[in-house]
Amino acid sequence: MARYTGPSCRLCRREGCKLHLKGERCNSDKCSLNRRAQAPGQHGAANNRRRVKEYSLQLREKQRAKFVYGVEEKQFRNTFNKAAKKKGITGENLLIMLEKRLDNVVYRMGLSLTRREARQLVVHSHFLVNGKKVNIPSYQVKAGDVISVKAKSLNSPKFKEIKEMTVGVPEWLSVDRDKMEGKVLADPTREQIDTPIEERLIVELYSK
Repeated sequence: MARYTGPSCRLCRREGCKLHLKGERCNSDKCSLNRRAQAPGQHGAANNRRRVKEYSLQLREKQRAKFVYGVEEKQFRNTFNKAAKKKGITGENLLIMLEKRLDNVVYRMGLSLTRREARQLVVHSHFLVNGKKVNIPSYQVKAGDVISVKAKSLNSPKFKEIKEMTVGVPEWLSVDRDKMEGKVLADPTREQIDTPIEERLIVELYSK
């Protein structure tokens, strides 16, 4: 599947919940979901009243996870297969692996406005992991890893704007905004992941 490049707010309306794809706009009165809660399209209101089948629920949950983390179909399936081979609960393993993606960690640390922006900044080599350049958004961070903004990038208008942001940081991460760097304290637990996803439905879909 090619990467989605259409209107981000349309995805939130389609899923019926905020996916936080546009940063602070999602928490403001400008959020499209607040103004138009119905699904997009000519028959959006009718779609909201339509009886939803089990398969549709499972498919939508998978799509929601892909949209939230910005992962394509093949990459998402590969991540699921790896999660299934790990010890523990497959669904939880999947979410933890998605959370440990470098682009998501950059976003969670408040070093970008959105996950999409984080992915772009990582690809453009603005970040270091343990002092080494890493430009792969899907790179899996580990406990003890230090993620920092490259020295040459610190004076750019974008990172000056980001530095002034006040964001909440998950318990499994720590951030020094003066240095514009953060550390992975531990792997996240399911309770620490606030993404609105029912991973059980995804597991059921792929188990068919």
